[in-house]
Amino acid sequence: MAKNKRFTVVYEDEGGLFNLSLCRIIIDNETGVNYLCSVDTGNGGISGITPLLDSNGNVVVTIPEKDPFE
Repeated sequence: MAKNKRFTVVYEDEGGLFNLSLCRIIIDNETGVNYLCSVDTGNGGISGITPLLDSNGNVVVTIPEKDPFE
């Protein structure tokens, strides 16, 4: 049986000044909570992570899909 991954990257975008930043949306496969991750790949190396919120300020939750073979 394969080991389950805790997080899944569902969106990734590179950009910013000189293409030195990376933005990802990841899902926690155990809780379903979506997170927005930002990484500065330049010299500063500043990173951040925060729960992704909808237009009402609620945390975005994606129901994790279950493996039918488990």
